[in-house]
Amino acid sequence: MSDFTNLFYMTTTLAKPNTDRKWHVIDLKGKILGRAAVKIANLLRGRHKPIYTPSVEMGDYVIVINAGDFELTGKKLDNKKYMSYSGYFGNEKYMSVREKLAKTPEFPVWHAVKNMLRRNRLERKIMKNLYIYPGAEHPHAAQNPTPYEV
Repeated sequence: MSDFTNLFYMTTTLAKPNTDRKWHVIDLKGKILGRAAVKIANLLRGRHKPIYTPSVEMGDYVIVINAGDFELTGKKLDNKKYMSYSGYFGNEKYMSVREKLAKTPEFPVWHAVKNMLRRNRLERKIMKNLYIYPGAEHPHAAQNPTPYEV
């Protein structure tokens, strides 16, 4: 009988929102975009921590450098399209990844990471912890970010 009483008194520990956060730098030069986006999304959500709680913002800050120098497998550079729509009839616009990289090199990385998160209020908070830079330099040296290998 004592074995069953322990089942009713178990507790679940939930993480607090403001836990210690670290800064990570990820260099995308020569890395595959989708595989890197999975790692970035997991760092932002806090999935690498043992006290991970899905409904609490507890992830780390991520700095992505060389955002325009990633690799794509197959013919995605020309065949994959990004759609934008202004709301007016006939105003759907499509751009390939190559065209989008020439215009805004940070967008494909931002888009890939954003689509790997849940669509809710927490996603909008989490995306504020992501900093993407097209070059190799970033202004976050004061935070002492650690390099993270993807």
